[in-house]
Amino acid sequence: MQKQLQLLRDLQELDTEKKVVEVERQTGLDEQQELNTELERLQEMVDSLADEIGALESEKRELANAMELEQQNIERSEGRLPQIKTQKEYIAVLKEVDTAKKLAKELQDQIDAKNEILTSLNSEKAEKDDELNQAKEQASGRCAEIDASLVSVIEQLDEMERQRTALLQDLPTKLRKRYELLMSRRGGVAVVEARGGACLGCHMHLPPQLFNSLFVVKNIQTCPHCNRLLFVTAPD
Repeated sequence: MQKQLQLLRDLQELDTEKKVVEVERQTGLDEQQELNTELERLQEMVDSLADEIGALESEKRELANAMELEQQNIERSEGRLPQIKTQKEYIAVLKEVDTAKKLAKELQDQIDAKNEILTSLNSEKAEKDDELNQAKEQASGRCAEIDASLVSVIEQLDEMERQRTALLQDLPTKLRKRYELLMSRRGGVAVVEARGGACLGCHMHLPPQLFNSLFVVKNIQTCPHCNRLLFVTAPD
């Protein structure tokens, strides 16, 4: 029975250490995920700016094409003026030219406004491009460091799992199942020390007779409050 209790203690110690290493592994993975999420956020901003710039460039081209047509209309109408013989027709063509020039000016004003916005957006995109490139460089370096550290962490976890399997195999099936059940229900702590008449798992006082019986290991005792498996450390 003493051997089984020692196996349980070794198993609990190993599982506690394993949990710490698993947290270390998850911390590294979480940091990598955060770095990738930030890169995705920056990339989305750059892509959004590129789309906005592309849309404005397209609108600007349409405006430029429309203004070119008006310029052609102006030139065509002005070219007709020397050939006109009546005053009425002359005035009508002048009005056409004036209307076309006003429209051309409105189109140019819209093009100028688009150019102003494009200048601002291109400047913003250049800043975001730089920010993204710097973030990629930093993330790449940091992720490489994390990957390198995770190699040893994973090897350590694999070794711990092999040790754990070996310890579990040496326990009776019933006791092994009991241990695993307590691990799942008690936050990964199934075996605890009893000290000063109390269970250090739930910090509740134990019946004196139960506490005293722990010093002579005839059976594996459990805490009546939290059901964890109990052991005591013999005084020096």
